[in-house]
Amino acid sequence: MIIAIDGPSGSGKSSTAKQIAKALDFVYLDTGAMYRAVSVGTLRSGINPQDEKAVAEAVKNMSVRFKDGMVLLNGEDVTVAIREDAANKAVTPVSANPAVRTLLVEKQREFAADHDVVMEGRDIGTVVFPDADYKFFLIADLNIRAERRMKESTEKLSLEDIKADLLRRDKKDSSRSHSPLRKADDAIEIDTSNLTFDEQVDKILSMIDTKSQNMEENEWLKS
Repeated sequence: MIIAIDGPSGSGKSSTAKQIAKALDFVYLDTGAMYRAVSVGTLRSGINPQDEKAVAEAVKNMSVRFKDGMVLLNGEDVTVAIREDAANKAVTPVSANPAVRTLLVEKQREFAADHDVVMEGRDIGTVVFPDADYKFFLIADLNIRAERRMKESTEKLSLEDIKADLLRRDKKDSSRSHSPLRKADDAIEIDTSNLTFDEQVDKILSMIDTKSQNMEENEWLKS
């Protein structure tokens, strides 16, 4: 089974997806962290993130894994590095690189072929898994999103700086020609602005339960 959770940065995708996966005993795959990890690898290799060809060649030789809550790039823990400001800026051009997206989408599909997964990102329900069993699209007020990002950041950035960066990323993500950020036509939109963490998790779980029951009833009626 595949559960896709999409939405802009700071909408609550990652934390929610992790808890959904834990509740269902599914595997959680953070695609955003994958792009951030290869962005860190790009910077550490001295490659300009805007150089699409060089970045794509470098990414071919990078390995991204998740273990015990850590994000590993070529075996090195980059869990903190992927949330630093340098990675925040580099991930936009790197994730917009068509060749990079093709490479990572292949890895994501290969992994999901053998597991029940909760996968979150920006194009899971539209591009990576358009036939996902469940699709959710999370949104939130810009100020709420910025406050969440500030709590996650290891650097001393102002709320206004974070808001400006989120707006920049939103514009880039939604306007890129390859795999833009958008809500799938059949995705359920959830505004997390005024929901507690437990409330948004429970809301999604209840929808999955309801849908599962309806599917089972329909199969019974057909038999």
